[in-house]
Amino acid sequence: MRRTSLFALVLCLSMLMQAQPLKRTTPESVGMSSALLHNADAAIQASIDAGEIPGAVLAVVRHGKMAYIQAYGNRQVYPTKEAMTTETIFDMASCSKCMGTTMSVMKLLETGRLRLLDAVNRYIPDFEDWQPKEGGGKVTIRIEDLLTHTSGLLPYGPAAELARKYGTPNPAGMMEWICTCRKDFEPKTDFQYSCLNFITLQNVVEKITGQSLRDFARENIFGPLQMNHTDYLPCAPDANGVWKNTADPVWASLMPGQDWRSIVAPTTKQEDGSVLRGMVHDPLARLLNGGISGNAGVFSNADDIAILCAALLNGGEWNGVRVLSPLTVEAMRSVPRSVSEFGRTLGWDCFSPYASNNGDLFSRQTFSHTGFTGTSIVIDPENDCAVILLANAVHPEEGRGGMIRLRSVVSNAVAGSIVKK
Repeated sequence: MRRTSLFALVLCLSMLMQAQPLKRTTPESVGMSSALLHNADAAIQASIDAGEIPGAVLAVVRHGKMAYIQAYGNRQVYPTKEAMTTETIFDMASCSKCMGTTMSVMKLLETGRLRLLDAVNRYIPDFEDWQPKEGGGKVTIRIEDLLTHTSGLLPYGPAAELARKYGTPNPAGMMEWICTCRKDFEPKTDFQYSCLNFITLQNVVEKITGQSLRDFARENIFGPLQMNHTDYLPCAPDANGVWKNTADPVWASLMPGQDWRSIVAPTTKQEDGSVLRGMVHDPLARLLNGGISGNAGVFSNADDIAILCAALLNGGEWNGVRVLSPLTVEAMRSVPRSVSEFGRTLGWDCFSPYASNNGDLFSRQTFSHTGFTGTSIVIDPENDCAVILLANAVHPEEGRGGMIRLRSVVSNAVAGSIVKK
């Protein structure tokens, strides 16, 4: 056992030493215009000047290279100011759905360990299917319904109430409540974006693999791609009720003698005057699931997300390492025929009302996702381009607005800078 642990440690350290970001290049070398990309700079700076966001990082991937990466403004403005850097790690919020949960589900799909048509209660026996109020036969809720947000599950849950009922954190209590909560419509007949869909998918992944979502994603996605500034950050209250991280993230080993939180962008100011920094912003993910959650919880930076985007633009492979097959990637970014009217792919978004971050100029093949904290990933396979916009728009408080429009404007500016297809 001791020898095995030593080997695992050496292997982990070796991977960290080999980790490298995408090769940086000039926009012109990949058919883009530096001058036109400054339109994206101007849009982001205008949002900062208007007080909509404290700062941001923009990264543009094209032809497998980092064509553009810039930091703007501040990553912290309360209680003190800290300048934004391109290395800043962000709470990815709902982008966790596509980065962690979806990628894990698709890995299980291509290895034959589940299928899209499997009933959810094949893996979670207490999960109740949809049944009409007036009686009649039940309709099965399937894995595909969760991925496309067509299951009928509620959008969210009463986090504080559930924390009081079950204690915190309590992932089993969270899932118990989801299993019997109201379903709003028959599966595949409507679309309703729901965090509960992806918490359920988390439980499916964990039931099949016997691993936490954090460990499975690290072993099968983040680790092989050398995304060594990407992790879930477990947390729980101590004996005095003070929330603390219960494990260090993978990048802590890259910062010996330093506080690993120092490169994390803080989010919202709490009632006691502190800000969340290194603990997930989403209440269900934090209070009920202790930081490891299917709907939120991934922390990452622009360089790591760029690697993931490059792999997906390259059929699931980057730097000689394959994490998904080309057919799996194609299926993941395609809207299933059974729910084609709603515009959601398997875990991503193509043309639903939530896809305005795609902008107006990228191709119809574009797929994307956003996060409540201010994060956005847009990937256009036809133009071999990805736009990563990261902001902590909820710092130091929520509700200032402007992020939805900014995402679209930045996507348009990046698309407009492509001068050679």
